[in-house]
Amino acid sequence: QVQLVESGGGLVQAGGSLGLSCVASGRLPGATTMGWYRQVPGKQRELVATVSSGGTTNYADSVEDRFTISRDNRKNTIYLQMDNLKPEDTAVYYCNARRAVTPQLTVWGEGTQVTVSS
Repeated sequence: QVQLVESGGGLVQAGGSLGLSCVASGRLPGATTMGWYRQVPGKQRELVATVSSGGTTNYADSVEDRFTISRDNRKNTIYLQMDNLKPEDTAVYYCNARRAVTPQLTVWGEGTQVTVSS
């Protein structure tokens, strides 16, 4: 069973930067897409960015050109570099691992809080 642990959240001022990390414990199956999602109270969890096993990235329009997702397969780790943060980015950020062929086995981390002050 794969477990995901996020780190790097915190409090920053608008315009600042934060870097998030997610370490996967256990073997990741082939063709695993990793990603970051975020959620605020009263709203659905939403996609922030994903990176496929082949390195293809996908970003939400709201974060494109400000956030960068990357992965290091040797370390079983993905990263999210967040620059020019805005108060609207405030949320709990969750790491995710999924495979299209087994969506029922999608794994989530416990989340890390990111708060951006104005």
